[in-house]
Amino acid sequence: MFTAVSRMSRNRAVQGGAAVLVVLGVLVWWLVPIRESSPSGSVTFSTGVNRGVYQRYGELLSPYLDRDLPDVSIKLATSEGSQQNLARVASGEAQFTIATADAVAKYQKDRDVGYQRLRGCARLYDDYVQLVVPKGSAVRTTADLRGLRVGVGQDGSGVRLIADRLLKAAGLDPQRDIKAVPDGIDTMPESLEHHRLDAFFWSGGLPTAAVEQLSERFAVRLVPLEPALISKLHATGESASHYYRSAEMPADAYRDAQDGEAVPTVAVANLLVTTDQTDPALAEGFTRTVIDSRDRIGKEVHPAQLVDLRTAIYTDPLPLHEGAKRYYRSVKP
Repeated sequence: MFTAVSRMSRNRAVQGGAAVLVVLGVLVWWLVPIRESSPSGSVTFSTGVNRGVYQRYGELLSPYLDRDLPDVSIKLATSEGSQQNLARVASGEAQFTIATADAVAKYQKDRDVGYQRLRGCARLYDDYVQLVVPKGSAVRTTADLRGLRVGVGQDGSGVRLIADRLLKAAGLDPQRDIKAVPDGIDTMPESLEHHRLDAFFWSGGLPTAAVEQLSERFAVRLVPLEPALISKLHATGESASHYYRSAEMPADAYRDAQDGEAVPTVAVANLLVTTDQTDPALAEGFTRTVIDSRDRIGKEVHPAQLVDLRTAIYTDPLPLHEGAKRYYRSVKP
């Protein structure tokens, strides 16, 4: 009988101990919730052409990403611009990039590889189209470029996309009516300065360092892109044309090139782009760093200051990535 009682006591003790462990486990779970593991691994951020705003922005953003995502290795990859950037991200060659909204719309319309997977993280700043000519040039409108040597941007760039459209809106065939030179902002200023080009198009944030530096050493002028060109772009009915709007380059954007006058032009939004394959925690962290670092980066790349939390969520034509949604919910007043 003594043995039976002892066995019963041991069983009760074991059962009681198990109950205590269950209660402790619940308390630990409640007090110390299991958190999602922090992002890790290697990430490629496709930027843009050397000396362009995308590339400089990536260089300045990288240290903040390293600080905020310590287990993630960030690699910057230069590119020809928006169109190549989208192809890289959609194919998995890169995980994040910047691209203009019109380039995204074209990529979707053309149903290029992986177009369904593209997602937005933030609307960033606007690009302004800049048609640059020597100060004494006879070019006063886009139509005056007929027969001239014109830098139109590299084949994979957003500059090339919008330059071709503006030329067509002005009644010019980009293939026949001008001598199109497929150079980027890394070489076009010097080519204009040394008379190898008569004009060049650039689309970027204000001011773009390469254009600013050119204006300080060589007399240049910005050709107005009148609202009538926007109307003609919209009249084409192309989905991408919806993303162009009339704008003005402020009088002090390039002091040496504008003679104190604002210049009418065309603007289009830039988007921070990834895909639906990106880990939500990584997309959330990347988006947070972009927003949090805007003022510090903006001291060197002025357009970064224009990243507005109130409008960043509007990444049309791309749906917002789930990780980016989490970030915006976390900062919602």
